[in-house]
Formats: sequence, C-alpha cells, structure tokens
Amino acid sequence: MMDNGRIDIASIDDLKTAAQKLLDMAGERRVFAFDAPMGAGKTTLIKALCECLGVREYVTSPTFAIINEYQSDTRPVFHFDLYRLRNLNEALDIGIEDYLDSGEYCFIEWPDVVNDFLPKETLRVQIKVNEDNSRTVILQ
Repeated sequence: MMDNGRIDIASIDDLKTAAQKLLDMAGERRVFAFDAPMGAGKTTLIKALCECLGVREYVTSPTFAIINEYQSDTRPVFHFDLYRLRNLNEALDIGIEDYLDSGEYCFIEWPDVVNDFLPKETLRVQIKVNEDNSRTVILQ
C-alpha cells in the first residue's frame, strides 16, 4: 500500500488505511495541498483524513463556501476549495494566512491560486487515477 512517499489505493476499502498512512507520513506538517484532476477523489480522501482525525460531522466539499470548518476530537480542521478563486487577493480576503498560520490541519483543494503563498513545509499531495480506476497518492 505504501512505498517511499507513495500510497496505493486499490479500492474504496483501502481509503481509511491510506488516510491514516498519509497522516503518519505527514508528521508535524499541518498544511496539505491536493493536486488532482476533477473527480480524482480529493474530497473523498479529505473525508477519510477527517474521520481519522476524529471529525464526526458530515464532511462536504466547500465549493461554494470556499472553506468549511470541522471539529475533531480535540481541535478544528479547515477544508478549503479554492477552485472558484481568481487570484491570491481573493484568498487573502478570506483570511487564508490566519488559517495557514494557525497550526491546525488545513486541507486545500485546488491550491494553484495560493501556491506561492503556502508555507514551505506544506505537504503536496498528488492523486493519480490509474487505468484500472485505482488511485496512487504521491507525497512531496
């Protein structure tokens, strides 16, 4: 399932185990930037990550809200969908720097608009869809 910064997800049954491995590999890093095409499973993987962190509420993509805040067993978790933002100023207008500097988990879908602004320790999470419809998660 895991090999040097790669996590293979053969089916939905592997998702929770893969999410826990991703969290373990992240160590102290709290900002995750997800790079994947539409429909590759970014939100689905983030749901599994939230479940591993103890979030009990329903996790949905914040496509229109831009940011959702969830409560885990001990701390907040922030989930961003920046697909609709046109530039960095729009991200700054929602206070993204406060979230990124909070020390809390920040899961960012469509991070391109803020790439240059992300902390250097950001974990880059690339999801590749394989020919057999399995997924490979590559961490950088």
